Amino acid sequence: MSDRGLRRSRNEDAVALAAAGDAVVAVVSDGVSTAPRPDQAAQLAVETAVAVLTEQIESGADAAAATGTAMAAAAKAVAGLATGEHDAPACTYVSAVVAPQRVTVGWIGDSRVYWAAGTQAAHPSARLTRDDTLADGHSHVITAWLGADADAVEPHIETFHPGGPGAVIVCSDGLWNHLPEPAQMTAALLSGPSLAAARALVRVALDGGGQDNITVALLPYPPEVNIPK
Repeated sequence: MSDRGLRRSRNEDAVALAAAGDAVVAVVSDGVSTAPRPDQAAQLAVETAVAVLTEQIESGADAAAATGTAMAAAAKAVAGLATGEHDAPACTYVSAVVAPQRVTVGWIGDSRVYWAAGTQAAHPSARLTRDDTLADGHSHVITAWLGADADAVEPHIETFHPGGPGAVIVCSDGLWNHLPEPAQMTAALLSGPSLAAARALVRVALDGGGQDNITVALLPYPPEVNIPK
């Protein structure tokens, strides 16, 4: 789900999901509001990345390698939107590949992935990403992003083995501003991952003031591959 929130004139977030073999992939991007055309940057980033991720995984590529390739493709596409020194659209990036035995995440910026553990999970709820900001989790001044004015992209890629059922939450800061701790995310999921649970997460942010755009992709683990291509 993606919501404009209560204070912004437009939604500068974007989200894309797809099935890829026995995995589900999700990409979320948050346009940098101080840059021109942030909504275009975010939309192009997720569209480019989810297409590359799907193609790479279905062709047999390792999820970590596919994640790196997709991030590089998204970075190139967003950089290509620039028309000059003072016209460089920019955005954050985060992705998750939820496969039967593992979850692979990749990110640049301060959009996040959380693991929300079910009652039988071997690993407790946790944040799976670290913010590229001046102070991780305590600042919204990002130090890395996609765009023509960014430094060379140095993607972060991690693989996580949940060891039991739960949910993977891929989101923009419009959501995690209100639920920064993994336990808070887990508690907000009601009885488990579902459309109702995704709506409940968005409602928490709206009830908290909805100052920013709010985007969340809520993926069950083990994956349920029922997303139309």
